[in-house]
This record gives sequence, structure tokens and C-alpha cells, in this order.
Amino acid sequence: MIQVAVVSGKGGTGKTILTASFACLLPQDKVLIDADVDAANLSLLLNPEDIHSDEFRGMDGAVIDANLCSGCGLCQEACVYGAIRKTGDRYEVVPYRCEGCGTCTLVCPEDAVSMQPRITGKIHYAKSSAGPLLYGSLTPGSGNSGLLVHRLRQEAGLRHPDVFLTLIDGPPGIGCPLISTITGIQAAVLVTEPSKSAQSDLSRLITLCRSFHVTMFLVVNRYDVNLDITQEIVRMADEMKIHVLGKIPYDILVLHATRNGIPVIQSEGPASKAIHEIAKNLNDELEKV
Repeated sequence: MIQVAVVSGKGGTGKTILTASFACLLPQDKVLIDADVDAANLSLLLNPEDIHSDEFRGMDGAVIDANLCSGCGLCQEACVYGAIRKTGDRYEVVPYRCEGCGTCTLVCPEDAVSMQPRITGKIHYAKSSAGPLLYGSLTPGSGNSGLLVHRLRQEAGLRHPDVFLTLIDGPPGIGCPLISTITGIQAAVLVTEPSKSAQSDLSRLITLCRSFHVTMFLVVNRYDVNLDITQEIVRMADEMKIHVLGKIPYDILVLHATRNGIPVIQSEGPASKAIHEIAKNLNDELEKV
């Protein structure tokens, strides 16, 4: 199995649009994962049919047994996250504030506080014309995004062990969800755009991917918006020996396709033509792996 993630150092670079296009264009048998568990939107472009969903249990959270609680308030004093509040003469845990550190269990003289599994999101299973799709959704205010990404990849491997390609729509940024996304994968397609902020974020993303020994490819989206910065990005990629799969021009048809909830490759514009060529180049590279 080859695992490829489409990632970006920042949001809004066109990562999901490119992933949806790869899902439709790459000929290999594949399973799709949307690893942006805080705001999964790959399904908006692939229009999958949901099959079912499972509860996701993240890190344990504190629970106070009202029958054992004496109301001493030591747990509230010890909680640095403000996750314990007083209700009447007893105390209770505010779930979205609890970080699962367990300090309250150590200071309670009545052993009234325990750490219990808690539901912090869902894992969704769907099928699309491009292949099976797994995506997650976190309960608002919940953490554990990196753990949920790990579970999504784990479930994809268990349910579809024989597919040739796992295609992952990665989260933006370089935080914990991205680290869970790129750990152990073979290749990453880095999507950027010609702006100073994107160029800076790309540099950090490259450093992170290199530390995980991931083979990197580069795509510059909306490259013609600032040709000078595009040249700087391409020059940087050449110096770092990162293969540039291609450049996508600005195209208003991308916006129209996205608004209609369809992959941009179904249009006939210049961006669609460029993405077809990029997908071909990526496929050629995957055959070498």
C-alpha cells in the first residue's frame, strides 16, 4: 500500500480541491481519508453516500461521583484549567474544559473523582465514485484531533488492506493533526500559493516533512497571481531537490465548480487542464515507488 497525503502549510491553498481531483483522476484502486477532522470538507466535492458512523473516544476525562463527593473543593482548587465548578454543595466537571490531566483524582480525599472514557467525536464511513471515504468530526471544543487522524488511518488500513493507494486530504498547518497525517507515509504533495505568508509556511512544512523522511512533491496553485514569488518558490524547491509536479493558473471556473460541489476537473478551464497534467505526473512518480 502506498500512502500519499496532500498537505499545505496554511489553509486556503486549494488542497482539498486538488485531493478531490486526484481521487477522480488517479487510476489506482484507492481509499480516501479526510484528515482535516476540525472541518472535514472533502465530502462536499465527492458527494459520497454515508454508510454508518462510529463513536470516537478520545483521552479519558474526569468524572465526579456525587454520592462520594464531600464538597471540600480541593479538586476545584487543583484544576488549572477551570474545568470544575460548584453546583449547590457539590462539584461537577465541565467536559469541554477538562484536559484529562488527572490532577483532581490525586487530591480528592474521598476518591470521588475518576477518569472515564468520553466521546469526543465520530468516525464516518462513506462510499464515493472515487472509492471508500473515511472522515472524522470532532465534538465542538474537543481536542484529540491528532488521535482521531490516527484512528482514521488505522480504520482505513483494517477495512481496506488490499488497496494500492491511500489518498489523504491533510489538515492545514503543521500541528498535531498534520504530524499524525504524515507519520509513516511514503509521499506528500505540498500545495502552496505565491504569497509571502504561504512561502513562509511552506518552508516550515518542508522542514517537518523532511524530519519524517517523507518524499515531497510540490504544486503551486494560482501561480500567475504573483510570478515573482512563484519563481522564488520554484527556485527553493529546486535547491531542496523537491520535484515540482506543476503549476495551476488562477481560474474563475474553480470557484464555480466548488460552489456547485463538483471537482474542478469536470470543467474545461485552464486550471482543469493543469490539474490533469499534474495528476499524470504524480501517477508517473507513484509507479516508481
